[in-house]
Amino acid sequence: MDDKEKYEMEFVIQASPSLIYQYISTPSGLSEWFADNVNSRGELFTFIWDGSEEQAKLLTKKSGERVKFRWLSDDEDGASYYFEIRIQVDEITKDVSLMITDFAEEDEIDEGKMLWDNQISSLKQVLGSR
Repeated sequence: MDDKEKYEMEFVIQASPSLIYQYISTPSGLSEWFADNVNSRGELFTFIWDGSEEQAKLLTKKSGERVKFRWLSDDEDGASYYFEIRIQVDEITKDVSLMITDFAEEDEIDEGKMLWDNQISSLKQVLGSR
């Protein structure tokens, strides 16, 4: 299997960090924009899209700030890949950004970024943000 490359993206979102955190850290919040349905048992989250499902393990969660997951398929391969959604607030302007960190194979990075663009657009719609 090819090594995946890390990539990062930033999205400015006009919503309060505490509200955003609810949408990135809870199964009900994630199922509003990230997947069709999300279930969790402890640290194990099941993401369902159009009848297919993927499981991810919650690696870290810092209240009001970030969540980090690892897909079980990557975990089984012994890979250290993850995806992280982090809320960042500019101290001066108070602008709120979502920082996405993810990994993809080199020829799939553009596709991965496009997917995140679409996902974050859905999140912004749910939040009523521009």
